[in-house]
Formats: sequence, structure tokens, C-alpha cells
Amino acid sequence: MNMFVQSLARSLCLCGVALALSVSNASAETRPNIVILLVDDAGLMDFSAFGGEANMPNVDRLAAAGAMFTGYRTSPSCAPSRAMLLSGVDNHRTGMATIPEFVRSEDRSKPGYSMSLEPGVQTVADRLKTAGYRTYMTGKWHLGREEGDLPNHHGFDRSFALDAPGADNWEQKSYLPFYSFAPWYEDGAPADLPEDFYSSKFLVDKMIDYLEEDADKEAPFLAYVGFQAIHIPIQAPREFIDRYEGVFDEGWHVLRERRWQRAQELGLVPQGAPLAPMPEGLRVWDELSDEDKRLYSKSMAVNAAMLEAMDFHIGRLIAHLEASGELENTLFIVTSDNGPEASAIVDLPSFRLWMAFNGYHYDVERLGEKGSMGFIGPEWANAAAAPSDLFKFYAAEGGIRVPLIISGAGVSPQTPIQSMAMVTDITPTIMDFARVEASENEPVPINGSSLRPVLEGIAEETHAATKPIGMEVSGNGALFLDGYKITRNMPPFGDGVWRLYDLSRDPGETTDLTAVEPERMQTMLEHYQDYADEFGVVELPADFSYLEQVTANSMPKVLARYWWVLLMLGLIIIGSLALVARFAWRKFQNA
Repeated sequence: MNMFVQSLARSLCLCGVALALSVSNASAETRPNIVILLVDDAGLMDFSAFGGEANMPNVDRLAAAGAMFTGYRTSPSCAPSRAMLLSGVDNHRTGMATIPEFVRSEDRSKPGYSMSLEPGVQTVADRLKTAGYRTYMTGKWHLGREEGDLPNHHGFDRSFALDAPGADNWEQKSYLPFYSFAPWYEDGAPADLPEDFYSSKFLVDKMIDYLEEDADKEAPFLAYVGFQAIHIPIQAPREFIDRYEGVFDEGWHVLRERRWQRAQELGLVPQGAPLAPMPEGLRVWDELSDEDKRLYSKSMAVNAAMLEAMDFHIGRLIAHLEASGELENTLFIVTSDNGPEASAIVDLPSFRLWMAFNGYHYDVERLGEKGSMGFIGPEWANAAAAPSDLFKFYAAEGGIRVPLIISGAGVSPQTPIQSMAMVTDITPTIMDFARVEASENEPVPINGSSLRPVLEGIAEETHAATKPIGMEVSGNGALFLDGYKITRNMPPFGDGVWRLYDLSRDPGETTDLTAVEPERMQTMLEHYQDYADEFGVVELPADFSYLEQVTANSMPKVLARYWWVLLMLGLIIIGSLALVARFAWRKFQNA
């Protein structure tokens, strides 16, 4: 028995044999409740069940009682991932080919780039609601806010949704100049947050409220919670942060080495598989000042604290289901939308000026608390994504290989499932358990497949290794075939060049085999082009940079919002120049 199985066995004993037994014995005639818990920007090893440092006993409990998928891939960006997860459809057919902040103006009129769920796309909530389920949603939506875009128009009976990539976790305000406010909506109408708001607590509170309102109804329910943890700004209650003081003091080089070793011990990568190198240009921990080391160590402590705080509130939701008698018949799906976020947000042009106008600080003593702007940056993101390469926004494994746990009604405790699973498989898996079938000749058919046969041991794999599987977001592309992968990553951390890797030996994507196996490379490029043609992928120039695009998209909004500030600065500059000129003229006259 390897260390991974031993670890799971210990967790099972410690974290709830009763749950493991009760949830697997749900009646085959009973349609299960479905709970989707979507974490934001968590890498493969950020969950403690997958080897992470954060204390997550409730997610551990679900992992021990069910199945952990270690070969699961999502898209590299949040909105496309959410569209795919909720529909089972490739992002280019959902309307969310990329994220609104990155889309080029010339692409918005093209099919798949509308930045809203397009006509004919059915969400899992649409399908389950038609089949008699109650449907609820709380948290991040990010799939459009125009008329007809919000969750209440896509199958959810009740919803409290944020339509933005993220927002403050303590207050109702934006964390980016791209948005003038935090756009929260309840059942499609603009909504305000309570004074005691903290995102993970509130989203669970609101979900429990919705469940209690309909407690007298016998119909099963779908509950989708899109957590803000651990998206920028990373924020958490002080009592959780204090638990991680000093944990990350050795720096990002040590963390990535430790996670790499742990990944081998847990079977996430083969023994001896090489560790992906750090991208060029990143900082060396030992060369930092003591002040910077303290700031960055604290940042990672807040990140871990935010995960633990989220897990604490997941425990409250589980406890509510147990008290209401619903737990035994509830299927849980726990995953992340993409890999770790690398943006060093305070280094963006003029961002600190915007922070000053919007009540944010970057003070180590108060990091994570109300008013703080926290993030982990590229070095920690690279370490968090270890043993994989790169992080969020990129089609490298660090951006798309994330944890997936399926646990509860109808799922028995089992060893980790290593076969490939895709984000588009979530909706058909839910439909399978809920006994909901897709109709023939649907306008936008499902692309994914149910994971249930693998869960039940009927099949060894969901997707045959000989089946090409492609993906693309903002020029970052990948295709999987026969255990190999071709990957293209765009600037600033990529160069727009396709490379070939043998994932069975090199999951860290360290050795490009293009020159060694040119025929395989050519075949896979042809398969990728077939995918791009079929799904309407817009080819971007090789030098496309999401950072440049988001800056270009944000600038008109910032200028429109802060024209008066620029006008005042202009008047001050003109006035100062006039005073200088007047002083110089008088000095000249008196000379």
C-alpha cells in the first residue's frame, strides 16, 4: 500500500467512517441532492488531501469518503471553466471563449466570444430544474450581467451572484479598476451585502437560507457554491491567519521542492519525474530583504488561512445537511476553476494610486484584514503549482491540472483515480446520477462524458487515450493524445511556440520532444487544428499578451471614471508650471 492510500485510510478513520458508510448506501431509486463546491484559483496540491499545507478537515472528510481524481483538467481561466463546468460544453460554444477582461474588441462579434452564455446553451441547472430539482446558486458567476445573463435566467430558482472575476471579501467593493463596484445580484436584481460580510461565511449562510426556505419540499436540490477563496484579494479572519505565521518563512524554492517530493510520495507524479523549472525572471528568495521575506511569507500564510476559513464554512454546510437529514442522499463535487493566480497586482501601472482612492493598503501587519490588498505573486504561484509548470492563464499543467473530489451518495471510498477527466465531464456526471438524459439534436450538444462508469469500476477510463482532446483560452492551447501533450503558452510567461511532452514520464513539461518525434508533433498539431476549426477558435498573434489586453480594456473605463482626477492633476501641473515661470521671469527682471 503506497503512502497515498495509507494517508487516505488514516483520514477515513479520523474524519468520518460514518459518513463514508452512510453516503455510499443511498437508495438506487432515490435521486441524490447535488452540491458543487467550486474553489477559485487553487492548484492541484493546494487541497490538504492532495498534499497541501492548509488545514482542510472537511474537504479531507469528503476525499476520504469518496474519490479523488488526480488526472483532472480544467481550462486555464475562470469564466471559460465555469461555463464548461455548468454546461458540459466546450467554452467556444458556450460564448465564453475567454474572459471579458481579456477579449479583443474585434472578436466580440464572433461566435463564442460574446462573453455571455449564448442561445441554445443549457446549464446543468436548466436540465435539473426541468427534471424537478430545486436549484440554488451563491457566489462567483462571471458569465455576464446583461438582461438574460444572470443565474436566474439559466435555471437557478434562487441565486446570490457576483458577476466579476473577483471582489473584496470583507466589503462590497471592486478589487480592480476594470469594475467601478462589486456587482452582486440576488435573483437577478442588484443586491447589497450585510455589514458583517465575509465571503466564505456569507455564501454558505445564504445557501443554507435558500435550503431552509424550501425545507418542506420533497424534491432533491442542486446547490452550487462558487467561493471567492483563494482569488485575489486574498483575505481571511485574523484567527486563521495566525495559525500560519512562520509556516512559509523558508520561501518559494523550498515549498516547490517539498511539494514535488510529496507529489511523488502520493503518486501524483511518477517517482523521479523532473520538477518544472521556475520561469525566467522570477526572484530568488535568499536575495530578498528581510522586510520583503516577511511580507511574502505573510502573503502565503493568508492564502492558506483563506483556504482553511473556506473549509470551516464548508463544514457548516455539511453539518446543516446532516441535521436536516439530507446528507446521506447528497453527492458532493469539489474542485477548482484553474491553477494558482500569479499576478503581482500592486505592481501594475498606477495601481497603488487606484488603491489609495479605493481604501486599500498593502501593509504586512494588516495583510488579509479588511482594507488589505493581498496576493501571492508569480513565485509563490509557481511553487503552489509544483510539480507542474506555470500557473493560471496558461495551458501548461500548472494552469489546468487541479484537484477534483466526488463524494457522497452512490460513491464508495476508493483509491485515487488517475485516468483523465475534463471539466466538461462534470455536467454529464451530475446528469447521470440525477437520471437526466440529454435530448436528441440539441442545438448546443454536450462535449463531455459521465465519470460515473469509472467511479463504479465499470470502466478504467472516461476518455480513450487515442481520442484527441483539445482546449484553448486567449491563445493558450493544448491537445492530449496517447499520453502526450502539445502546449502553447502566450506572453508574458510563454512565447507562443508549440511544444511536445510525454506526460507519462514528464508531467512537469520540462523536455520538449518536437525535434525527437517530429511526426507525432505534426499529427497532434493537425488534431489541434481540427479542434480549432470545429469549435471556432480565433487564432491570436504569437505575441498576444493578456496583461497588455486587460490594460487596454481597462484604460477607457478608468479614464471615464477618474477624468476629474486627471483634470485636477492637469490643473495642478499647469498651475505649478505657471508659478515656476512667474518666479523665473521675476528673477530675470531683477537680475
